[in-house]
Amino acid sequence: MELLTPDHVQAVLDRHVPGTVIRFFDTTTATSQQAADNIGCELAQILKSICFIADGSPIVVLTSGVNRVDDKKIAALLGISRKQIKIASPDDCVNFYGYAPGSVPPFGYRTPDVRAFIDETLQQFDVIYAAGGAHNAIFPITLAQVMAITGAALADVKKD
Repeated sequence: MELLTPDHVQAVLDRHVPGTVIRFFDTTTATSQQAADNIGCELAQILKSICFIADGSPIVVLTSGVNRVDDKKIAALLGISRKQIKIASPDDCVNFYGYAPGSVPPFGYRTPDVRAFIDETLQQFDVIYAAGGAHNAIFPITLAQVMAITGAALADVKKD
């Protein structure tokens, strides 16, 4: 299946947050630390998209670059057992979301209406930075803008 591109992400940004432009770097931004190093921001300001398959459906957890996601908390939010949740494989990332791991944006997916949860710890930042659909693409956005675009709910998703 063909990968989606930063153009797909930019189209969503143009509709919802006009003037926001994806930045491209000469070095990779595939990990949160690499992204923070390229942007020059705190690691915690990186919005990473953690892709799961929950009871057969794709979901995404948008979390801070310093946090790990607790799948028990995700299961509780969804009202399913922890055994029904698995991390999306690289093939799942491409098939459901449209992007390779390390480049998955918070929106603009191949599958419409992917359910999303947002790490409540991101509320401390005026601006956060998200993957733009390629291993070297990042864009700035506010938490309120991400919530408006995705319909995601704030939740306690981090592993304690």
